[in-house]
Amino acid sequence: MNEPNLKDRFRGLPPPHQRLLRMLQDVNFGRITFCVQGGAPDFEQPWRTRQTVKLAGGTNGPRPETSLSDFELRQEQAALLEALGRLRDGADVTVEVRHGLPFLVEIEQEQQLA
Repeated sequence: MNEPNLKDRFRGLPPPHQRLLRMLQDVNFGRITFCVQGGAPDFEQPWRTRQTVKLAGGTNGPRPETSLSDFELRQEQAALLEALGRLRDGADVTVEVRHGLPFLVEIEQEQQLA
């Protein structure tokens, strides 16, 4: 049986990507806004998180996966990291998080007009 490619696993990601995925798991439901530098989240710039809290009948708090040292990336996680790699430095990104996974991504970046 073939072992999955290391880049398809959490442990094979660069530290900034690992840190981003952990933040998504911690927020669980809500939004995270950050800046991109070199195709990765820029942890030198301010970050904003907005967590959605269910008041009755819901489970709040981080995902159980936060305790795992490694896991196979879900399609949504891989797609987010791939999209970040295509952005110009300084792009502002807002990720809507549902069940600890990226659901929607809003990208704001300056346009160079001719």
